[in-house]
Amino acid sequence: MDGLKIISNSSLKENVPEFSIGDTVRVSVRIQEGDKSRIQAFEGTVIARKHGGVSETFTVRRVAHGCGCERVFPLHSPVVEKVEVVRKATVRRAKLYYLRDRVGKAAKTKDALR
Repeated sequence: MDGLKIISNSSLKENVPEFSIGDTVRVSVRIQEGDKSRIQAFEGTVIARKHGGVSETFTVRRVAHGCGCERVFPLHSPVVEKVEVVRKATVRRAKLYYLRDRVGKAAKTKDALR
């Protein structure tokens, strides 16, 4: 028992939205600058979800000014204020790392049928 970490479920968020790989999401992140804090939005495509439980993370990729930018967010972190699903998509892979090599319309995902 001494080598195991005991994690309580009290640190899990209750209001986590249902999103999956390929969806376009807008993540509101709390940025701390000195003694002030503000909320910054990061919008992009979810290309990976890893682990599970309290340590679950997801990777969001966007192309800003022709340069690809990826951020890894802990799902249950207090820094992540909210995750909004902008667009649902249908993909056939669990990880979309191949989108890193694609440019323009080739990097798009198919819309999910509603």
